[in-house]
Amino acid sequence: MDDQDIFRQGLAALLSVRKDISVVGEGCNGQEAITLAAELQPNVVLMDVRMPICDGVIATHEIHQQYPWIQIVVLTTFDDDEYIWRSLQSGAIGYLLKRTPADQVVSTIRSAYLGYSQLSPTIASKVFNQLSSRQSLPEVVEHSQLSKRELEVLKLIGQGKNNQEIAQILHLSDGTVRNYVTRILSQLNLRDRIQAVLWAQQHLTN
Repeated sequence: MDDQDIFRQGLAALLSVRKDISVVGEGCNGQEAITLAAELQPNVVLMDVRMPICDGVIATHEIHQQYPWIQIVVLTTFDDDEYIWRSLQSGAIGYLLKRTPADQVVSTIRSAYLGYSQLSPTIASKVFNQLSSRQSLPEVVEHSQLSKRELEVLKLIGQGKNNQEIAQILHLSDGTVRNYVTRILSQLNLRDRIQAVLWAQQHLTN
């Protein structure tokens, strides 16, 4: 959902050529996003934040409350801390800037469909700053309890890599990577992938 017609139409055209992605609707404001979500029940919604009539943060909240199975990824030009924080608090599973390369946008849509959070590294650092000032990450044990491979996976998560990219880099299957991610979250007492990104950026700086 985006109020910039040229950008929205170009993005729809780019996504339509992907065999595993179907564009089922487009809207130019948050109210249209809410209406179309109800009518079309898409798996993933790409949402801008600053739009007329109803902004994307409000639309994200409404859609997430009514249809929690719909995954919402914010795609916007605005990297204001407050927009990022409010969008994620409202239920967005990812946050990307419009300058993000097309392949990464596509990868994020696929990750969101599978229920995986995805933040670009610059956005992740902003979220971490917000969390540091508002709330702390859960108490966790030292990462020395993680295996060498788990640490490798965690570092790549902190760089914003999705499971498929991690699998390719480490020459593992997607299923193996998913198992590693599950164990990492459990061992470090982290709620989701976003917290894993933040934790990795805080603790694994090398």
